[in-house]
Amino acid sequence: MKNIVTLLLLFISLSLSAQSLDGTWEGKLKAGPQTLTILYHINTPKKTVTMDVEEQSASGIPMDVHFLTDDSINIAMPQLGITYAGRLKDGKIDGTFVQQTFSAPLVMERGEVSFNRPQEPKAPYPYTTEEVKFTNAKAPATLAGTLVYPVGYKTGKKCPVVLMVTGSGPENRDEELFHHKPFLVIADYLARHGIASLRYDDRGVEQSTGDASQATTADFAEDAKAGLTYLKGLGKFSKVGILGHSEGGAIAYMLGSEGVPDFIVSLAGPACKIDTMMVAQLNAIAKTQGATGDLVANTNQARFILLSQSNTPWMKYFLDLDMAPYVKATKCPVLALGGDKDMNVPVSINVPALKQYLPKNKRNVIKTYPGLSHLFQHSATGSPQEAVNIEETIAPEVLNDIAAWINNEKRSAE
Repeated sequence: MKNIVTLLLLFISLSLSAQSLDGTWEGKLKAGPQTLTILYHINTPKKTVTMDVEEQSASGIPMDVHFLTDDSINIAMPQLGITYAGRLKDGKIDGTFVQQTFSAPLVMERGEVSFNRPQEPKAPYPYTTEEVKFTNAKAPATLAGTLVYPVGYKTGKKCPVVLMVTGSGPENRDEELFHHKPFLVIADYLARHGIASLRYDDRGVEQSTGDASQATTADFAEDAKAGLTYLKGLGKFSKVGILGHSEGGAIAYMLGSEGVPDFIVSLAGPACKIDTMMVAQLNAIAKTQGATGDLVANTNQARFILLSQSNTPWMKYFLDLDMAPYVKATKCPVLALGGDKDMNVPVSINVPALKQYLPKNKRNVIKTYPGLSHLFQHSATGSPQEAVNIEETIAPEVLNDIAAWINNEKRSAE
């Protein structure tokens, strides 16, 4: 009889353990015209929960835990007016997601979300990589990165090199966003086509030091300038250029106006007034989220919304930027690329600015790709929320054009 009781107690214990909410749960939230992939990472022993929203590249968001047991959960994020309450039923959490006046059912199932990224290279690589560091003494900040030599590189044989500069926000050397690593893909492609590259973690990210909390675009430009100086000091390269995406493209023009890089590859780098660009950006993105009309009518309204969301030195400086003086003073060759579905840096605003302000140079190329988004993916609408569910990291035609143009610059130097 004692053994039967012991076995019964063990069975009850195992059953309770199997019903625990501990672990990762995934669900699809239907919010108007958009569907968002929500992940909850639940630690029942510690009573902690974090939330990821894959389509918004948001991860590790801490939630306030009001109630958490082996079969029930009630959590909140007061800053955004979010709550989620649910109960375990048939192996799923049957719950309701609420944000402000919006409410919708959200059923969560166990499991991590995985994404196929066929362009992402896998080691071993047919080329040499080197972990390096360079310093911006003004910050101070030490930037850690990966220097990639082209296939077949031999000491003493000079080749072109590009310093890769990420877009806005703290990002690692691969510009990892929406589970894509575009800078890793670009570096791999360039290495297979005779071009070296250096990509680095942004200040304060992963292996790089420094404080980014009070930094502006001008400060990040100083980080990139230190990288170009480092590459030139190695004496291994024929030409030292800069490849910048989005804000990184703006930084490329800022340094180009000082004559620092030998050439520029601008991937959706703004060449216009930033606050004007933000009006178009906010309106375009709002319409993908269900808005029937414009969200803002002018730059003052755009500034009010953006500064109310992020009243930081970076945002204030960025909104005040007028890229025209920098673009006008850029004398080195420029390859400026954009996609006609880009909602962040609309080509309807940016291309006319490039054509107006970029000095005449027979080696300059301004090109717009049909069907490509801000991340240079083939995209149905161009909405940033599509990016995570697109397998392509960067369109092959863009990779081909970058390598061909840089190699043409290489030949012009010989």
